[in-house]
Amino acid sequence: MFSRIARPAAHGLVRGLSTSSQASARVAVLGASGGIGQPLSLLLKNSPLISNLALYDIAHTPGVAADLSHIETRAKVTGYMGPDQLPESLKGAEVVVIPAGVPRKPGMTRDDLFNTNASIVATLSDACAKHCPEAMICIISNPVNSTIPITSEVFKKHGVYNPNHIFGVTTLDIVRANTFVAELKGLDPARVNVPVIGGHAGKTIIPLISQCTPKVEFPQNQLEVLIGRIQEAGTEVVKAKAGAGSATLSMAYAGARFVFSLLDAMNGKEGVIECSFVRSEETECPYFSTPLLLGKNGIEKNLGLGKITSFEEKLVADAMSELKGSIKKGEEFIKSHK
Repeated sequence: MFSRIARPAAHGLVRGLSTSSQASARVAVLGASGGIGQPLSLLLKNSPLISNLALYDIAHTPGVAADLSHIETRAKVTGYMGPDQLPESLKGAEVVVIPAGVPRKPGMTRDDLFNTNASIVATLSDACAKHCPEAMICIISNPVNSTIPITSEVFKKHGVYNPNHIFGVTTLDIVRANTFVAELKGLDPARVNVPVIGGHAGKTIIPLISQCTPKVEFPQNQLEVLIGRIQEAGTEVVKAKAGAGSATLSMAYAGARFVFSLLDAMNGKEGVIECSFVRSEETECPYFSTPLLLGKNGIEKNLGLGKITSFEEKLVADAMSELKGSIKKGEEFIKSHK
């Protein structure tokens, strides 16, 4: 059911024969010098779907751009640094990916990042609304449960809001779920597909193991441990890095996978499905992640929750309060900041 790209790098090689008309997208990465931004930009540079890669950050971008520009792939790389060059970096952008912000450290929740990252995302979203209002906006900056409402409210303020164009990138939750299920069942992770719905923090991350393909089953106690690991996998990495960062490499991979799926769909490929945290009417939450059919105009159709078990229904119910609170926090941030 899910459109999968086994590996972004391999994807670039497989699509090496793409026509130039297909491979003409201009993509901007805001926060390109950071821990996620650099490996993400590397993966994007490797894709023949991209003709122009604009890299923006507040420091070090000329060096990152120069480094990537030496790679023997067709995407032309340009670097922009500082607020004065932000508008130019967005000129003509069709897809904007935003991994900008501070990473989590041990003991921090995603909400602890809120004040710093909320301001960063609001500023960058404001620039996108002004300079590339029609672009697809892919937000990686945490807490996604709050930064997507922030982005939406900024676009509303400018009168250019299109809910089908704004995505919270939750793909890492799917990537982790696929990997962990494959490990437990001895399967090829590239062939495992687990939809993950809800949000992108702690218990709001809801893997639908009952909808996994191929079909898998676990005893209830093992299922609960598995879901707990998927929900806290980010913390697992933060602890393992012992203060040296958070999930940057796996997030870069997941971000690239989502961007490649989006570009494929924008190029007319049919049946491209990815989960993402978006404006939604599928539950009582105004934003919710579910499988989405992607197309030329972003979200073609929200595929909803599908058939879920009573256990999964309880996970959804348990997530609602936290999710609503995070969404409200994001909306109120914009209302209190002119």
